[in-house]
Amino acid sequence: MPFLSETLSRVKPSPTIAVTNMAAELKASGKDVIGLGAGEPDFDTPENIKAAAIAAINAGKTKYTAVDGIPELKKAICAKLKRDNGLDYATDQVSVGTGGKQVLYNALMATMNPGEEVLIPAPYWVSYPDMVLLAGGTPTFVEGGLETNFKITAEQLDAAITPKTKWFIFNSPSNPSGAGYSHDELKALTDVLMKHPHVWVMTDDMYEHLAYDDFKFCTPAEVEPGLYDRTLTVNGVSKAYAMTGWRIGYAAGPKELIKAMSKIQSQSTSNPCSVSQWAAVEALNGPQDFIAKNNETFVRRRNLVCEMLNAIDGITCPVPEGAFYVYPSLAGLIGKTTPDGVKIEDDETFATALLEDTGVAVVFGAAFGLSPNFRISYATSDEALKEACTRIQTFCASLS
Repeated sequence: MPFLSETLSRVKPSPTIAVTNMAAELKASGKDVIGLGAGEPDFDTPENIKAAAIAAINAGKTKYTAVDGIPELKKAICAKLKRDNGLDYATDQVSVGTGGKQVLYNALMATMNPGEEVLIPAPYWVSYPDMVLLAGGTPTFVEGGLETNFKITAEQLDAAITPKTKWFIFNSPSNPSGAGYSHDELKALTDVLMKHPHVWVMTDDMYEHLAYDDFKFCTPAEVEPGLYDRTLTVNGVSKAYAMTGWRIGYAAGPKELIKAMSKIQSQSTSNPCSVSQWAAVEALNGPQDFIAKNNETFVRRRNLVCEMLNAIDGITCPVPEGAFYVYPSLAGLIGKTTPDGVKIEDDETFATALLEDTGVAVVFGAAFGLSPNFRISYATSDEALKEACTRIQTFCASLS
């Protein structure tokens, strides 16, 4: 009998993590590499949050906690959802996990049966389809292309829903595109979902606070209260609070679902890190003013990258509403050849040649379900971004 599970053969390792690791290895070997694959802010965790963690350690808050979160953190999450989103939840409607990824995974593991489908807009975060497969479900896709700034329409959503669709996964602002749905754009989607009462909504709001210019974030249950009883609102402290390594994500939804997710977690990881939970309490309850300052930096970097990429013949880079990614199309470069004779047949060939020739690491678009594109994270220094974009310009100019 085979040693490894057949389930494992259905999934692939995370391409974004693979790119980050490859860039780190090349750097360690002495190559001049600029890694633009990481999905995390380059800011440090705010001092008040670090101080709360240290205080928790000194107070001996280092033991097991309730499986799905301490009461203090659940209360802070309820307060945040009311304050920011106008949503009312009780603490028994909240689950805390080891990052948003575990929360999403728990929900899928707790609900999916063979033959059931999860509808995912493309481009998508690389982990969504594989988590669905691991949970025994079938991922289906609806494509939001360049012409709609990587957002899907109500007509597309309606056409893609089948009797087997159990979940619709929604992510705004988006990883990988940074695209954010306005209130009216989201209302058009929720109107469709109201016509299909068998479809649940899993909304990944991780980039909520990273919203720029005039874009105003909104979440499905806020826009359409009629979806409240079949919506799981997922969020976390990783991105806005620069706490990616602390691993705290959370979700709010119907009690029965939250209880089922807790059951999954109780037999896998048990509680999230106790110290990280206390840090997250401070993150949610403490000062929020640093977010606006960080966002000013992100907007400056976004504008720098978009301007330099759009100056390249063959590349089109829409200006995103949020997150810290751009997702340029390289359609105009397909079929061209590098000076070394490598033909750019697709976005993976482009990303590989770019890394080998210039030391700039990006993630190819096929990993996110929409090609020919590539994702750049601009969560790094202005100097690194300017140098990386200059190298990309030089590389593209060398193609013939």
